[in-house]
Amino acid sequence: MKQWSSVLEQIKNKLIVSCQARVGWPMYGADIMAAFAAAAQQGGAAGIRATGADNIRKIKERTDLPIIGINKQFRDDCEVYITPTYESAREILEVGIEIIALDATPRRRPEGECVEEIIGRIRKNYPEVLIMGEISTLKEAEEVLPMGVDLVSTTLSGYTRESQEVQTVNLDLIRGIHFITDIPIIAEGKISSPDEAAEALEAGAHAVVVGTSITRPEIITQRYADALQQFK
Repeated sequence: MKQWSSVLEQIKNKLIVSCQARVGWPMYGADIMAAFAAAAQQGGAAGIRATGADNIRKIKERTDLPIIGINKQFRDDCEVYITPTYESAREILEVGIEIIALDATPRRRPEGECVEEIIGRIRKNYPEVLIMGEISTLKEAEEVLPMGVDLVSTTLSGYTRESQEVQTVNLDLIRGIHFITDIPIIAEGKISSPDEAAEALEAGAHAVVVGTSITRPEIITQRYADALQQFK
């Protein structure tokens, strides 16, 4: 518990930078993700969010920040892709991370596994690791809290059928979760400016994760290019 408290205190009211890239993206590669993570630490980030064992290993070589680990696995027959199975969680837990995050929506996942089962197995086999449930709606948060997660994140808000109307950082969701629980809330998803990050903390978030607006230079460039094109 002492280690958990230390990690949570280290990220409290701070920025966590998501360093991720999929195959085919310009920044894809473990060495590039590690460089992004090192730059994020130099810039004042208090934590890193990363996917996949290879990326996490490289990032651990370049930084000493706590890591929120996920394992994205995409399948045509399943909507859930953020650490969808226990085995996908085990792969990155073996590398060594402080927080394991997984899709905690009730959607169907591979091999018929369920969220509660996965959380239970992680808790039993890796008791020293914090478990974060990632949701898209308040109802999903209410359903996952009794399963014993240590943190809840809004990562999936705006990215599921149930939340497809969400276009910006979901401050109402953060407020709603904060009203029903005192466990730490990690704000993530559609945060595009420092002002929005600060608003998320004001709404009740424990910490804020930003990815695209920091580690997707092609998207950042496009925003500027589009703005100038509109001016023309």
